[in-house]
Amino acid sequence: MGGFFGTIGTKECVNDLFYGTDYNSHLGTKRAGLVTFDKEKGFTRSIHSLERDYFRSRFEGELDGFVGNSGLGIISDTDPQPILVNSHLGRYAVVTVAKVNNLREIADELLEKRMHLSEMSQNNINQTELIALLINMGNTFVDGINLVYKKVKGSCSMLILTENSIIAARDALGRTPVVIGKKDGAFCATSETTSLPNLDYATVRDVGPGEIVELFPDRMEVLQKPFSRCQICSFLWVYYGFPASNFENVNTEFVREEAGKVMGAEDDTEADCVCGIPDSGVGTALGYAEGRGIPYKRAVLKYTPTWPRSFTPSKQSRRNLVAKMKLIPNSAILNGRRVVFCDDSIVRGTQLKDNVRTFFENGAKEVHARISCPPLVYSCPFIGFTASKSDLELITRRIIQEFEGDPNKNLDKYATTDSPEYTRMVEEIGKQLGLTSVKFNKIETLIQAIGMPKDRICTHCFDGSSYFFNEADAACDAAAEQGQTE
Repeated sequence: MGGFFGTIGTKECVNDLFYGTDYNSHLGTKRAGLVTFDKEKGFTRSIHSLERDYFRSRFEGELDGFVGNSGLGIISDTDPQPILVNSHLGRYAVVTVAKVNNLREIADELLEKRMHLSEMSQNNINQTELIALLINMGNTFVDGINLVYKKVKGSCSMLILTENSIIAARDALGRTPVVIGKKDGAFCATSETTSLPNLDYATVRDVGPGEIVELFPDRMEVLQKPFSRCQICSFLWVYYGFPASNFENVNTEFVREEAGKVMGAEDDTEADCVCGIPDSGVGTALGYAEGRGIPYKRAVLKYTPTWPRSFTPSKQSRRNLVAKMKLIPNSAILNGRRVVFCDDSIVRGTQLKDNVRTFFENGAKEVHARISCPPLVYSCPFIGFTASKSDLELITRRIIQEFEGDPNKNLDKYATTDSPEYTRMVEEIGKQLGLTSVKFNKIETLIQAIGMPKDRICTHCFDGSSYFFNEADAACDAAAEQGQTE
């Protein structure tokens, strides 16, 4: 996925920029970049790989080289950014949180128009550079951003640093969040509210779907009002979001605990204790313990000093090793007990299978898994939240292929809570992972915990329901706005 932070104020911004960007480290692990603007020095930029190091250690030694009262930072799982641009719109820098499924199609279209594209190794196109080229095709930044909304199949939120301001634009359907913060003499825009309190920013509001705002040291101006449709990613509350973060004013940890509480209250499984797989399974486990009325225990702990997220390395075998090495079982709690483990999701199942085997080896009498979200039956076409390259990397699809001879057959039935197909699939997942039992959170429970209407939340990966941005949406919103002003 990725996360960004941008700030503009009346004073030097480098400290806010550095720490504000660092608070997005849980959203990306591949590359990071910083850029500042100073009226005398111009733009100063640096980009580093994070695959063998952390954001702070990579950038701390060069912070004195950044000067200016405005800047952008990005932590990404995709391409090197920020991109620096000199165009008819002026000089600017841009960062994106995006997934562009039709990257090559757009690139070919631009090349036919004799536009230039740089290429990275292995013939990959830098999607942020591609988005910058689309922006440059507009007469204004608003025109160019709307062209991005029109052309990109997937999602794209962005921050643009000009010589005078920061422009923040959220994905046309709001799938990835952008939030505005404010303190005396400064504004900021970031992916998560977690970045704000320790830097003394107060949350102003979320940027709406398709909305475009411009930030100055003393004010915020709306350049384009939000579109009416919203499809914010439900997986933000399940996995990606930091526990203290709010999305659409709904707290991540609150959702996890509420969903876990309902899950525990509905479960009749006899167990001695419940434990959360750290970090994103902990909130659900705390709620489950309350709902079920059994104690919460730390039967497995995460070794945090050196191990990054489990899918950081490029090779799956190495990701599996990292996933195993960073979790340490506590045999003193496991031995002789019936234990419920709460985890955020099951993608391939490799990591959980290894965990289950380890728990039994450390003396667990029974191992029950309770998963924070429904089964992942569909790959996500909008946000890159896993490194999966094929639907068959999903354990659900492999099981469906075993059952049906076709991994795409009857997906709607397998995605329907408690249908015969769903029940059979879940039982098979438990067997393949060596679990005593496994249960998934119901999609109805997750939506209820989030507390937003289902049609404003994207649950595509669970039930295949999704909405793709259409030019007609923007046209309808524009017509409605025009009618209100006449």
